[in-house]
Amino acid sequence: MQRTLGVCYYPEHWPEERWETDASQMAATGLSWVRIGEFAWSLMEPEPGRFDWAWLDRAVETLGAAGLKVVMGTPTATPPRWMIDKYPDMLAVDANGHPRKFGSRRHYDFSHLGYREEAHRIARLMAERYGSNPYVAAWQIDNEYDCHDTTLSYSQAARKGFQDWLAQRYQSTDALNRAWGNVFWSMQYESFDQVELPNLTVTEPNHAHQLAFRRYSSDQVVAFNKVQADEIRKHTNAPLIHNYMGRIMTFDHWAVGADLDIASWDSYPIGFLSDRLEGTSEEKQFYLRQGHPDMQAFHHDLYRGVGRGRLWVMEQQPGPVNWAPYNPAPLPGMARLWAWEAFAHGAETVCYFRWRQAPFAQEQMHAALLRPDAAPAPALAEARQVADEIATLPDVGTADAKVALVVDYESAWAWDAQPQGRDFDMFRLAFAAYRALRRGGLNIDIIPPDTADLSNYRLVLAPGLMRISDTLRAALAKFDGIALVGPRTDTKTDELGIPTPLGPDLPDVSVSVVMTESLPPNDAIPLASGGVFKHWFEHLEGDAKIYLQTANGQPAVMGQQHLRYLAGWPDDMTFRQIIASLCEELGLNYAEMPEGLRVRETKTHRFVFNYASAPRQWGQVEIPAAGVHWEDL
Repeated sequence: MQRTLGVCYYPEHWPEERWETDASQMAATGLSWVRIGEFAWSLMEPEPGRFDWAWLDRAVETLGAAGLKVVMGTPTATPPRWMIDKYPDMLAVDANGHPRKFGSRRHYDFSHLGYREEAHRIARLMAERYGSNPYVAAWQIDNEYDCHDTTLSYSQAARKGFQDWLAQRYQSTDALNRAWGNVFWSMQYESFDQVELPNLTVTEPNHAHQLAFRRYSSDQVVAFNKVQADEIRKHTNAPLIHNYMGRIMTFDHWAVGADLDIASWDSYPIGFLSDRLEGTSEEKQFYLRQGHPDMQAFHHDLYRGVGRGRLWVMEQQPGPVNWAPYNPAPLPGMARLWAWEAFAHGAETVCYFRWRQAPFAQEQMHAALLRPDAAPAPALAEARQVADEIATLPDVGTADAKVALVVDYESAWAWDAQPQGRDFDMFRLAFAAYRALRRGGLNIDIIPPDTADLSNYRLVLAPGLMRISDTLRAALAKFDGIALVGPRTDTKTDELGIPTPLGPDLPDVSVSVVMTESLPPNDAIPLASGGVFKHWFEHLEGDAKIYLQTANGQPAVMGQQHLRYLAGWPDDMTFRQIIASLCEELGLNYAEMPEGLRVRETKTHRFVFNYASAPRQWGQVEIPAAGVHWEDL
């Protein structure tokens, strides 16, 4: 499949006489796709039941006539003001009991069944009108689920929905009380309508109660997405997409993705560096204008998995954003580098956000391919360069990875409910494992926790899984590579209790976690071979082989040839050393990348990306700052 570029466009923001000029300039830049519609409900339906489709019809016709393919977005992330008058209780409520009012976006509650039906209705009407339109070649459902922390709502709609969900899951309050251990602190319930939402309690709510609410809330996102997807499919064969975000773990992306054809995400590397990633001040300064070199790659690999091999970037940062604590401009060349990195990781399409910078409202400081006065912004030339390069470079495909990383959203909810250490975070742990793998130049697949077949891989990492699913356990039992699981993997029950016998329950491996320590930032557990564990350490017992010890002789890695348990959270250097040793044992090439350089191999090419702000040497080739080099395999 030929790689393509696109852009996000809002015809409703500009005079109609400008549309044809914009469309022709997009095509001249080498763009193939244009996303529209996702925030325009108030223009489509200015009053309940009164529609104005004519302007959108003309926009689609103008863009299509210029040779552009349209991604039509359903506008359900921005319900109009009249919708709040119709359903005053549809607004989400925060954990402090405050309604999240009208005046920006994402002001709806996933649990509100009346609004869910309205979302279904507008999706149906749009699909009936545009489903067979030859210019509408893909559909985006809603926009950025959980943006602005909107998965969880503590509303009356959520309370009632949660109680019904609990009744279906547990069937009786006796079963719920046993599952949650409600005999502790006299927390037993006699009816499901007594169960409140887990907020505003005197001290922490029961962890199992919190986990149940997180499961319920994720199910509401899945259901909200599904009602639109199912309706749109009745009227079109075009692929269905959602644009996920970076470092969002509040709902199960694997479950949402099961109802879609393509997973896309919104890539804002510089914004994420300051807003969503831990790191030293020196590291953040080093990558200030480039973004962290592994953050984008992690999400490319994650969402390629969620999309079952089909990945887009629906929004790519072109310049300073408006929403991070500080918003520097990208280093010249980064808009090109980020696009090529996405393609090397399997992206079919990269869409820049946005075509022209808005001169009004909340996002007016967010840069685009054009300035507010319609003059070219710096990233426009880089987009044109990528388009020219795509035309000369054949489809690079995606290469088979020999390494896999298991990522589980349910475990993220469990550890949010019961972190045990202030800095324990599922994303941080998974990302630490990914960084160590990628620093060694490895191709990585990110796979779901119910994966049934690991035969394509030689090395599998499964850190921080609350429990190992039956399907994954069976796959691990047959695996003939090396699986490194842990820390904190399979040490809890499905209800976040401690099992008897103690976990993990690993096939044919005698090892148990008998005590757990969370470590403050100023402490570490040194290893006998050098390196340290930070944040987390587990005391192990059992008859399994000890592969690695702490400096005082405690087991650090135990297991058997194919399945091993990691008892702590290695720091970055130690994680790389552990993985390099496993790769050597497996005959995999682990080549430590210099600071700033990263590699991704495709079926036909090796791509090298320079995230440094100065040139870097790759063999005989000098790669400039923010440069991309590719070579035949």
